[in-house]
Parts: sequence; C-alpha cells; structure tokens
Amino acid sequence: MVVRQWREDRCTVVHVVGDLDVAGAPRLQAELEQAMAAADPLRLVIDLTEVPFCDSVGLGVLVSTFNQVHQRHGRLILVVGPGMIRHLLTITNLDHHFETTESLGEARTALDDAA
Repeated sequence: MVVRQWREDRCTVVHVVGDLDVAGAPRLQAELEQAMAAADPLRLVIDLTEVPFCDSVGLGVLVSTFNQVHQRHGRLILVVGPGMIRHLLTITNLDHHFETTESLGEARTALDDAA
C-alpha cells in the first residue's frame, strides 16, 4: 500500500493506492492520525479510487476516522469510484453516513460550496 498526503487550500487530501486490509490498515491509520492532528479546521478528503479491496480492518479505520472527524466537528469526504469500496459502503449501510464523491475534483467543489 502507498499512502500520500498533501495540504490544499481548503483540505488535507490522503490518497491511497493498494489493498486496504489488515496489512495496510496500520499505515493508513498512522497517516490519517497525522493529517487530523495538523488540520485546522479539520477538512479531510480520502481518495480511495485506487483501492481495489478493503477488509473489515480497513473498514474499521474508515469508521474510526469518521467518528474522530465528527467529534471535532470536521468534515470528511471519501472519493470512491464504482467497485468494491462503493459496494462495501452500500451493503454495510455506511453510504448513508459517509459523504462520498466520485472524483477529487467533486470533493474540492463540495468543500468550496460549503465555504
């Protein structure tokens, strides 16, 4: 798994490439904790468009991040395309909780519209 993060005007973007599973989840968790600690206000975009697989451990990292962001009155957007991640969010009913977009550009627009 490869995780990159960068700061943009309105948010911190975390881009993930590879399987979000028991092996990769700790790496993502560490990057997300670092991103959340540095962000003020907390606006986080997690780009999962290049994640072909996510297991329960990976899903737990996303849910934990969601809870932490909401406790801090922040905003979290997941960028997900068609495929396994979107399906996983749907079958777990988490698609009603997570804010999602299909592209990084759409996430930027959503944050700009809210500003």
